[in-house]
Amino acid sequence: MFEEYQPLISVAATRVYDVARRSSLDYAGQASRALDNHIWLKREDQQSVFSYKLRGAYNLIATLSDEQKRNGVIAASAGNHAQGVALAAGKMNIGAIIVMPKTAPEIKVSAVRRLDARVVLHGNTYDEARLHAEELAAREGRTFIPPYDHPLVIAGQATVGVELLEQCEEPPDCIFVPVGGGGLIAGIALYVKATSPGIKVIGVEHDGAASMYRAMEAGDRVTLDHVDIFADGAAVKQAGEETFRICRELIDEVLPVSVDEICAAVKDIFEDTRSIPEPAGALALTGLKKYVQRENLKDGRLVAILSGANVNFDRLRHIAELSALGEQREALICTTISERPGSFRTLCHDLGPRQITEFNYRYCDTEEAHIFVGVQLRHGVREKSQLLANLRDKGYQVIDLSNDEVAKMHIRYMVGGHAPGVTDELLYRFEFPERSGALLHFLTQMSSRWNISLFHYRNHGAAYGRVLMGIQVPPDQTGEFQEFLDGLGIEYSEETNNPAYRIFLN
Repeated sequence: MFEEYQPLISVAATRVYDVARRSSLDYAGQASRALDNHIWLKREDQQSVFSYKLRGAYNLIATLSDEQKRNGVIAASAGNHAQGVALAAGKMNIGAIIVMPKTAPEIKVSAVRRLDARVVLHGNTYDEARLHAEELAAREGRTFIPPYDHPLVIAGQATVGVELLEQCEEPPDCIFVPVGGGGLIAGIALYVKATSPGIKVIGVEHDGAASMYRAMEAGDRVTLDHVDIFADGAAVKQAGEETFRICRELIDEVLPVSVDEICAAVKDIFEDTRSIPEPAGALALTGLKKYVQRENLKDGRLVAILSGANVNFDRLRHIAELSALGEQREALICTTISERPGSFRTLCHDLGPRQITEFNYRYCDTEEAHIFVGVQLRHGVREKSQLLANLRDKGYQVIDLSNDEVAKMHIRYMVGGHAPGVTDELLYRFEFPERSGALLHFLTQMSSRWNISLFHYRNHGAAYGRVLMGIQVPPDQTGEFQEFLDGLGIEYSEETNNPAYRIFLN
């Protein structure tokens, strides 16, 4: 397989430096000590567009004919590929249109405009933007520049692997690579496996957008029904055809990781580099940490690709909040105590010498008080298990809410008492596109058929707003209500039986 790509990678290894820089391979001292391994970060956040994507984009655009250059180029992207195409086109004085989903982070949209490309905002997902870009390409005669599924793009991204092996004094044991459509990992695997076949190449995906993981598991490409765009730089419904062909043959595995784990890795990278990666940029280190724990690995030589740093500043609050849970440095628990003087003091004593990060309470009745508590942990899962067991031994009813999305995203901000007069309440979690009019459109569709009895929304700087909503639906109208939900065209899930809701709000 490498024979097909060897000449393409050789040319790319000289061509891409018209626009790219040779990014550094930095030793991550704090992460290395914490994990008892030797860890390096390949710093693609150092590129002028703060991600590796300009390598593949430029490598392809540089091969266009004079006629193709005159007609211009077009691309679809949530941000990083867009900047790479815009920069490459500007370098060669080629007109560029970039179709971006309306949910693309503002920092990426602004960056593309600063590079003098024309931005067209269309659809709410990358796939909707891509279809529109392909229609415009056919209509205007422009050349469509794909973000990952093209041999020249793959060869351009392979130069990350070429540099990496040149920079290593000794070959690493494993290289961890973020995966979206698969262009970066396919390129790195092609070069690394041909040069040093003993090195493991491991992909890392957000578990809410694990298209390559699912494809490797199924033995063929699959299309995801839903893609969570928390890690928007690596969120696609389907892995590329050519990239999957390469990955199936060459990479060792793909690890799916959670949002909380990604947030913890963002913090790790900041503490080692003072750089703030975007969620997709932290995927590789997230997977590295998970792999080390799973394999009980010691003293390994491990490299993680820090692939990008285009993150909206207002997302950092959300990332910081979840990083403590991702690192297992905080536990969120619910417990019940007697509604009498001194009960709080006794609970705090029983929690032990731990810092309380959060304490939420609202009077409910004369007998019992339900408490939502955040507790700082020093020794992760083992300490949390011991704490819960100790509390239960002392007679407390305890529920671990650390992995409960409704509790983490909504209930912790809403603990305020029950509503005994509310009947027939159903609880739903919705994802609204973070754009003007999305909520108004929902309410217009719902009209006055059902009453909203609970509502919580908090801006996390993400592309989708997460809303928790209580709606009063009489039993004889549940069929009509379900038809309404199915016709919305947005993601939702029922949470009426969620334990945090039933304890604190129902």
